[in-house]
Amino acid sequence: MSAALADPVISPVPAAAPVLAEVVRSGFVEGRHRGSLVLLAADGSVELALGDVSAPVFPRSSNKPMQAAGILRAGLELSGERLALAAASHSGETFHRDLVQKMLTEHGLTAAQLQCPPDLPLDPVEAETYLAAGGVRDRVTMNCSGKHTAMLAVCAQRGWPLDSYLDPGHPLQQLIRTVVEEAAGEQVAAVGTDGCGAPLMAITLTGLARAFRSFVLAEDGSAERRVADAMRTHPEYVAGTRRPDTWLMHEVPGALSKMGAEAVQAVALPDGRALAFKIDDGAGRALGPVLARGLALLGVQAPVVTRIGRAPLVGGALEVGEIRAAF
Repeated sequence: MSAALADPVISPVPAAAPVLAEVVRSGFVEGRHRGSLVLLAADGSVELALGDVSAPVFPRSSNKPMQAAGILRAGLELSGERLALAAASHSGETFHRDLVQKMLTEHGLTAAQLQCPPDLPLDPVEAETYLAAGGVRDRVTMNCSGKHTAMLAVCAQRGWPLDSYLDPGHPLQQLIRTVVEEAAGEQVAAVGTDGCGAPLMAITLTGLARAFRSFVLAEDGSAERRVADAMRTHPEYVAGTRRPDTWLMHEVPGALSKMGAEAVQAVALPDGRALAFKIDDGAGRALGPVLARGLALLGVQAPVVTRIGRAPLVGGALEVGEIRAAF
């Protein structure tokens, strides 16, 4: 039989992921968000697994703590708000933009050297204020500008190429890959390009939860612990004043939290309990309810859990439903 007439190779259809959240309007379930979630007990064992938590995913910005640790390992001295901003998906508020510009100046850099794309503030409230004041899309305003500034700064310090700092083969990115693999306890399964242009390294959800757990349990003074401590001490620089990561790290002592695009979230508690999940369709509206339910299952009891989990639906000017966890 010729190759043209050969039977086609049919790949098996993967099993559908479980429903993690439901969209309920006027008592009617009008939509569902599927995904995968893993909870780790304090000893690191898997306490709950929903969906395929051993399949690689792109953690998106949930990888940022590991990228910041790689920058520290490369030799850049950062601490406090500056280190938190290096691990941030910041909202683009004035204090974020001011500190990015200050860090550029401190290291003899300019905004033109940043290779993240120009953007508006990530926070919609801040974006309205920014536009009303005449602001335009800018690299400093882009939510990853703190990370890019820190990457450029350590490259300048080490004498590494600045124009190729986002190349996966660049010495800095190779070091970051090592940090990711060590923290996750597994090999990077794939390398892609994140929304900001930086290399994006795929690991499993279980590996992502292990990585966050390793940061909160790391030795004092290690790069990983320094990143975790800076993020937990200055969470408003990691996210912003109206963001769940900030609320959680402010109100749950010792919690380390970082969301990622396409509805990824990772959290670790100071005793080693941890969670990671991804919503398959990337719907950010499901993040809060699923995160709140995961935290409750880990035993977190705090008013902020209810605040994070609240996701009302509006019809006209009235609240007519909600997005709710379904597990």
